[in-house]
Amino acid sequence: MSGHIRRCEKDKTYTLMSQCPACGGVTRTAHPARFSPEDRFGEFRRRVKEWKT
Repeated sequence: MSGHIRRCEKDKTYTLMSQCPACGGVTRTAHPARFSPEDRFGEFRRRVKEWKT
């Protein structure tokens, strides 16, 4: 257990475990990626985001 809050992809519940105790689904971190002004791939992510919309 990492001590960071996680969120289940299936039923959207929050937990500290890597597997959801309610449904057994996979959990992912509930926080966004850390921002860095020196991000080498930020330009590419913005291009993909514009392309998808």
